[in-house]
Amino acid sequence: MDPLGAPSQFVDVDSLPGWTDAYEAKQLDSHQNPVEKAQVDVRSPFPYRKDINAKIILWKGDVALLNCTAIVNTSNESLTDKNPVSESIFMHAGPDLRDELQKLKGCRTGEAKLTKGFNLAARFIIHTVGPKYKSRYRTAAESSLYSCYRNVLQLAKEQAMCSVGFCVINSLKRCYPLEDATHIALRTVRRFLEIHGETLEKVVFAVSEVEEATYQKLLPLYFPRSLEEEIQSLPYLPADIGNAEGEPVVPERQIRITEKPGVPDDASDEEGLEADLSFIGSHAFARMEGDVDKQRRLILQGQLSEAALQKQHQRNYNRWLCQARAEDLSDIASLKALYQTGVDNCGRTVMVVVGRNIPVTLIDMEKALLYFIHVMDHIAVKEYVLVYFHTLTNDYNQLDSNFLKKLYDVVDAKYKRNLKALYFVHPTFRSKVSAWFFTTFTVSGLKDKIHYVESLQQLFAAIPPEQIDLPPFVLEYDARENGPYYSSYPPSPDL
Repeated sequence: MDPLGAPSQFVDVDSLPGWTDAYEAKQLDSHQNPVEKAQVDVRSPFPYRKDINAKIILWKGDVALLNCTAIVNTSNESLTDKNPVSESIFMHAGPDLRDELQKLKGCRTGEAKLTKGFNLAARFIIHTVGPKYKSRYRTAAESSLYSCYRNVLQLAKEQAMCSVGFCVINSLKRCYPLEDATHIALRTVRRFLEIHGETLEKVVFAVSEVEEATYQKLLPLYFPRSLEEEIQSLPYLPADIGNAEGEPVVPERQIRITEKPGVPDDASDEEGLEADLSFIGSHAFARMEGDVDKQRRLILQGQLSEAALQKQHQRNYNRWLCQARAEDLSDIASLKALYQTGVDNCGRTVMVVVGRNIPVTLIDMEKALLYFIHVMDHIAVKEYVLVYFHTLTNDYNQLDSNFLKKLYDVVDAKYKRNLKALYFVHPTFRSKVSAWFFTTFTVSGLKDKIHYVESLQQLFAAIPPEQIDLPPFVLEYDARENGPYYSSYPPSPDL
């Protein structure tokens, strides 16, 4: 009630029915027997979680009226967009909001900025800018929209907010297909709650009548309310379900993951690795060692400032990562020079680099570095391997040592720690010499991870052929040099 005794126009979040409430009532009325976990053979990547579902509310109404800790405003880069969501927020917040926004000096696509709620029931407003959608730049748009939702949630976490009310960030003016955008919104929120669920009590999706049907249709895919609904929803999940944080995987690929294919259950990771690599990289180049005394001396000299250096390095990497997520990198992605495929015999993610697809003299190499960070940031969280195809590269495809040194210096410790092997396929004598000099005198800790692979047959001993997508020219070259044998595994048609 307001001071005059009239009903308040604002809506208390705690009074709204939760995502599971109506469903559970329906289940009780129908007297259906719940599906037991033991009966489920295949689980969804978004399994039934009662604790997460309890935080979700789908509400048809105006986000500006929600009594949340923060509500979300979707706008343009100058934060002056005139869309129904923004206009309602401005109307209810009062004139002070416009004055506050002028101090922010705009907001880039994918970013999130915070202001007070002023006359709103919400204490704060989180402003974000959704991407303009064009089909030819779909990948960039998906990444930017993911950043909107992720940065809003991250800001809510940093400010210790209890509840967030989301509008539909992709506005009609920006032409983003509603269903595609809803997939990104729901899975990003789901993944965030899986990791940081303790920081938020309620997440409200405030939708219009037009948007409500799409959210009702897709919410069960990411927030199933029972094991039965989880099983029923599984066939309707899209091929690209993002990574562990919900971020779109670039380029889009459905990854075939099994638990250590080809390795007995009782074999340890170390035993499996030794068996896979027993014949790879055993030549003179792989056995050479650098100046150990020099390396130890450098470590000792840097001991006193090591913690400070690590902190500064992490700040620097975070700046690169933010830039990578905001930049349009679709031109680099279209080269198909870096992509994620399956897993090796030890169950580790396999990343492929195709040297021939990198026109070094024709592209912006800083954007190439940003793209590498954008793709690899979530991969490097866990153990992974790199496969570099040097096949048929020439001077126009050679990454110089300065670029490689810069890349090595920019990326954070997880890249180096979790890289378990680098398979250098179809090396030349010149490339072996260059690699040896680079790993001996320029960077440390990489030499022992490089394994020179002369044929695909050697590579398949460590990575099953069905777990790696090979460019056709690599297959043709290997068949010409080493004899054909790969007819049962056709190459990926899009490479």
